[in-house]
Amino acid sequence: MEIFTATNLIYILGGFIKTIEISVLAIIFSLILGTVFAIAKQYGPRLLRIVASAYIELFRCTPNLLWILFIYFTVQGSDILISVLAFTLFTSAVMAEIVRGGFNAVPTGQFEAARSQGFGFWTTMVYIVLPQTFKTIIPALFSQCTTVIKDSSYLAGINVAEFMYTTNVVMAHAVDLSQVMLLYGFVFALYFALNFGISLAVRAYQRRQVAA
Repeated sequence: MEIFTATNLIYILGGFIKTIEISVLAIIFSLILGTVFAIAKQYGPRLLRIVASAYIELFRCTPNLLWILFIYFTVQGSDILISVLAFTLFTSAVMAEIVRGGFNAVPTGQFEAARSQGFGFWTTMVYIVLPQTFKTIIPALFSQCTTVIKDSSYLAGINVAEFMYTTNVVMAHAVDLSQVMLLYGFVFALYFALNFGISLAVRAYQRRQVAA
């Protein structure tokens, strides 16, 4: 029995596309939410700093799979909604620390110079601090992107039809070990190609920064 039929490949690749879709949405929302928490922890009043710190430590000190299961059993919605929500809640805590590290790399003189020119806090953040911050943290951000892509395989445990889930469904029809190994090799190749491509992009960016 042939395992790599057109039907099986279309089904598996559909899961791969869903993995990318979930990962991209989770990364975008996590970066937005993480930036908000980073600003609150770094520059907010005492109460906001406490809330942001509590959120960040709560999610950084607990496993992602725990939150995936929690959201799965407590939130009603589509598999995309549940997946993106679970990864956003968890990953935003990591993103917050990455962004906060970028804030620390921005010289304090930037704020003083902006203030002397009449810039308010939010104007300074949007036009001066955040652009420099994101430029600094791009390698760390892309590294976290690969983590999100790989960890999306956890979603197979809650029956989300992502890459690993669709592969496992097809694998259930394998008749011998060679077919199982071929499927695992196919999964390995696609995950590696995607994440290694991101890694190469980061290296190219870093080389351009050094050259500049």
